[in-house]
Amino acid sequence: MKILAIESSCDDTSTAVLEDGVVRANVVLSQDELHRPYGGVVPELASRSHMRAILPLVDTALERANTSLEEIEAVVATYGPGLVGSLLVGLNTGKAIAFAQGVPFFGVNHLEGHLLSPLIEGNLSFPYVGLVVSGGHTNLYLAEDYGHYTHLGSTRDDAAGEAFDKVAKLMGLGFPGGKVIDELARQGDPQAITFPRARLKNSGNGRFDFSFSGIKTAVALWLEEHPLDSDSARADLAASFQEAVVDMLLETSFAALEAVGCRHLAIAGGVAANSRLRARAAALSEEHNVQVVIPPMRYCTDNAAMIGFAGWRHLIQGERHDLDLNAVADLPL
Repeated sequence: MKILAIESSCDDTSTAVLEDGVVRANVVLSQDELHRPYGGVVPELASRSHMRAILPLVDTALERANTSLEEIEAVVATYGPGLVGSLLVGLNTGKAIAFAQGVPFFGVNHLEGHLLSPLIEGNLSFPYVGLVVSGGHTNLYLAEDYGHYTHLGSTRDDAAGEAFDKVAKLMGLGFPGGKVIDELARQGDPQAITFPRARLKNSGNGRFDFSFSGIKTAVALWLEEHPLDSDSARADLAASFQEAVVDMLLETSFAALEAVGCRHLAIAGGVAANSRLRARAAALSEEHNVQVVIPPMRYCTDNAAMIGFAGWRHLIQGERHDLDLNAVADLPL
């Protein structure tokens, strides 16, 4: 089955072509330069950019996959969660193409796309605990099979990626914050500053939650008393902040693994591209004899390949959506 996939949940426009679950093309257009002057994503600008980019990117994906629209057998698109204006662009484009071509359509949950992304090329088997960590989400799930997911916990305030962006703004590093802090932290000492770690795992209700508002506040208070007057000071702050976030993500994830009796951990989402998180996860994998699978960088940030893979799994089970499917900004998994 050849599938055209579309992702436009936030500020990346992406299209992909998959054949029987194998990615033939995956095209992503970033809006980082558009939003950088504002220090964050501006929803109206994001949706307008998606409108300009979406059809040319569909053509690009088809060309790179050496296929035509007439050969597409189904169309899938993200319908939530995300920015509703952005979601509507990709969703309505996907529905229109499906209607015009007379092929099935399926709306994909963006979170399921991330959760399944380690399976696109990774050697990972069910059941596994999945950490979905990005600018908008920090969630833990137990994935027992395709379509069978149990929510184990989530952030109670900021998402981890949001904390990276806010701290980068406090440090005057610009937007997006995750990449620039990761690069700067490589020159710093992660033990230079001791920041608090919020530990909420299994706090009496069986959940494994996160909190990143405290670390953000701690950085803001530290900056009030310690001016960043050198490159080494900036690098040490970035490394120490990053280390605290990575500690919180991995401690809670490994606690959840132990609680559910699972030996497989998948880490997905934009923050999964962080080099320190990947290195620490690999080290803990060996230490605890746990398999940790993180998708390639191209499948960490928002992309249509993961949406196409998740949609394909539903389509081969005979699932379809009607063309009146609407975007859902706060869609749960």
